[in-house]
Amino acid sequence: MVRICIIYDKLRFEEKKIYNDIQQKGFEATLVDGKSLIFDTESSKSDSRFGDIILQRVISYNRGLHLTYCLEQMGLPVVNSSSVSEICGNKLITSLILKKNGVPTPKTTFAFSTESARECMKKLGYPLVVKPIIGSWGRGVYQIKDQSMAEMMLDSRQENDNSFSRIYYFQELIDRPSRDIRCIVIGDQIVASVFRYSSENEWRTNVAVGGRTEMAPLTSELKEIVLKASNAVGGGILGVDLMEDKERGYLVHEVNNTVEFRGASAVCKSDIAGAMTDYLVKMSSK
Repeated sequence: MVRICIIYDKLRFEEKKIYNDIQQKGFEATLVDGKSLIFDTESSKSDSRFGDIILQRVISYNRGLHLTYCLEQMGLPVVNSSSVSEICGNKLITSLILKKNGVPTPKTTFAFSTESARECMKKLGYPLVVKPIIGSWGRGVYQIKDQSMAEMMLDSRQENDNSFSRIYYFQELIDRPSRDIRCIVIGDQIVASVFRYSSENEWRTNVAVGGRTEMAPLTSELKEIVLKASNAVGGGILGVDLMEDKERGYLVHEVNNTVEFRGASAVCKSDIAGAMTDYLVKMSSK
């Protein structure tokens, strides 16, 4: 019997759904709080809690990444791998990897000081979008509409002691409908494709800030771009987010390593958690 371990730091709808699905399919499932784990240089894969394969669902990027490093050092298979986690958890790295692999993306610029960020925004022109290089749920993502807003953002960043606050990530504001597209990829299969619409008086489409979802048609063009993006970052269980530019078509703006699917599962007919279980069972035998 395959034993699957789910490591988390907050039990959400997704972790509970996957856990129940694993058991319903007749496999052994364990839930392990990543915050409780202790490793040392002598830790071994004989720890029975970790089973045959691990699904890493930790929300915190740094915690999840370093837990994965430790688990892989012990010789344990982890989905997603540390290399995939590192790429997807850092928007700057994601953008570079996608561009290198020919995936269409928004025009993106990086700066590494307050002074260079100020000059960068002046050259790019307004409006533009600023994002933290590490973060989720639309937190810290703002439209910068003019120089006054730019100065307010720079002042806020200056007061932030987080070392990543000195790394600036700017994207063009895409001329798009009031929605984006999320596709959930498991291995080489796209198991869900949904539109995420922004709520009233909100331009971000994240469900966490009130966005709603509905089914999106999976066209051949969309499928090709999504799978290309997934392969570029290393594959696994991923959420690929795209925008529809009125002139250029689909643009990938993010790839999620611990993808949430509550909104997608409410409108899609496919069994997302079940497909994840099947993939983990398959990967455990490799």
